[in-house]
Amino acid sequence: MSSVIASLTGIFHEGLERQRNRPFLEGVMAACALVATTDGDVSLAEQVRVDQVLQTLDQLRVFDPHVGVDIFREYTDAIMENPELGQENAMEAIAKIATNPETGALLVRVCLAVSEADGDLGLADQIQIVSICTRFGIDPADCGLYIDMPIEEFLASNPKS
Repeated sequence: MSSVIASLTGIFHEGLERQRNRPFLEGVMAACALVATTDGDVSLAEQVRVDQVLQTLDQLRVFDPHVGVDIFREYTDAIMENPELGQENAMEAIAKIATNPETGALLVRVCLAVSEADGDLGLADQIQIVSICTRFGIDPADCGLYIDMPIEEFLASNPKS
């Protein structure tokens, strides 16, 4: 009898943990989608990195990885179909979790991991990550991204971007 109660209690706590961490899952998947779609294509390496993120972060382990992947695909599809609206929706999901510096820094580290999945941190990825940093009051320098000039000046000096 006590094993049944313990089992039910475990199921209850796991469900509660999932409910509590759902906004975090959605925000992380939205951020991953923003970075993965910067070049107009979501690579297999980026998809694999998203799977790794789902399996690595303690807050996300309570979810079936397929749920996270489905959310990631929903955001990437929305961004690819309507970039302005899709990016706005992704930023709204991120805003729900980027409420403290620790969570914001973790989110940016996840973005960096996804952006580096296919070999290098491209300029478009960096701009997207810096945009996320700026929007949520995170200093890009704290995350390994350094901007010594305004973004407009940087873009003007790098016409290939």
